Amino acid sequence: MKGKKTKITALGALVFLLALLPPVAENVQAMDGVIDGINGPNFTLTAKSGYISTPEGNSVFFWGYANGNETVQYPGPTLIVNQGDQVTVTLSNTLTQNVSIVFPGQTGVMAQEIAAPTTDGLLTREAESGGTVKYSFTAHQAGTYLYHSGTRTDLQIDMGLFGALIVRPNTANKQAYLHSDSAYDWEYLFLLSEMDPKIHRLVELGKIDEVDTTKYFPAYWFINGRCAPDTMFPAFVGWLPTQPYNCMPMIKPGEKMLMRVIGAGRDLHPFHHHGNHVRVIARDGRMLQSGAGTGSDLSYEVFTVKSVPGQTVDAIFTWTGEGMGWDIYGHAPEDQPVAGEDLNDHGKPFPVLLPSKGDLTYGGFWSGSPFLGVLSSLPPGEGGLNPTAGFAYMWHSHTEKEMTNNDVFPGGMMTMMIITPPGEPIMPVPLKQGDEPIMGKEGGI
Repeated sequence: MKGKKTKITALGALVFLLALLPPVAENVQAMDGVIDGINGPNFTLTAKSGYISTPEGNSVFFWGYANGNETVQYPGPTLIVNQGDQVTVTLSNTLTQNVSIVFPGQTGVMAQEIAAPTTDGLLTREAESGGTVKYSFTAHQAGTYLYHSGTRTDLQIDMGLFGALIVRPNTANKQAYLHSDSAYDWEYLFLLSEMDPKIHRLVELGKIDEVDTTKYFPAYWFINGRCAPDTMFPAFVGWLPTQPYNCMPMIKPGEKMLMRVIGAGRDLHPFHHHGNHVRVIARDGRMLQSGAGTGSDLSYEVFTVKSVPGQTVDAIFTWTGEGMGWDIYGHAPEDQPVAGEDLNDHGKPFPVLLPSKGDLTYGGFWSGSPFLGVLSSLPPGEGGLNPTAGFAYMWHSHTEKEMTNNDVFPGGMMTMMIITPPGEPIMPVPLKQGDEPIMGKEGGI
């Protein structure tokens, strides 16, 4: 509402912070709310070496799992199965070190030699260089899980031998578990990890015997295998061939987002989600319930998910603008409310005047207006990352050093979450593996 006054809120602070970020792209896209991965129940993985790129210009050697003969990736492919599936994962090893896979949260896992050489390891059967092992189990419980190497885990997990396993319940509804408390509109994966580049440099040089993991000191922090701002590029961009997965969640007001949070590294990561609390409904693939069929009656709300190493957390996030104290759409009292609107704030004016354009610093996501879905004029060359005039919230690790790339700020374990206006698509042009985004204004989103 023009001419009304407002107080400067966290939105203004966010705009200032976004001005510090390097531009991501004119056609920033998010995942389409369906987690990227490969569908089972039968998988063929290959342990390989490769390189990842980091936003400050470095290239880091790593070990990872590849989908068959495809490009090795960090993290390994997200494996997606249905509850009750008989799952098989066949692992072939091209590395010089023994490797294996363990599946925390799964019971009755069997391992058998398919091609020699293999050997019995401390936790499971291992594939020696050139060997192949098949792992099989029944996916009894729906939920979010981690899989990782069971061979010298202090080294091989940091090197990149891990990935996510998602077991979907036997229901046609969008639910994480067989209860309506786990219902969602969109789901996103937050696979959190870190990396000590000194370890990777020694391994690359063939000096594994010199690696001392007791002196572990990470300098990179990742969401789904990317550091910010690469987290905000589309999935499967050609210039990140070994880091196919992105993380830039989007929802509309009133919708529910399922956050699948996995701690894949050695450190605890306090993952902070600006905009609202989340309700934690499950941990380690089990609903927080007092008994069968009670739903998530033991769930609880947090404003920061404490992601513990090896633990998985399922949480529900939603956003309506409730409690903002002003109408987020700029409605007049006589205007018709829209779906998902907080009716207590309908028609309430923005309390103070915004500063003049000459006194503002512009972030790439600033639409020129404080109202959801409203675009306003911007100086030449400013903005451009928010064509639908959504509200942008930074989601990041609350351990400040983890928002750097090898001590270069901003970066690390950080991304943006966008509240998109009603009626706007969540993902205008979904990208699939091998596609390239359209760069530039013409034809972009």
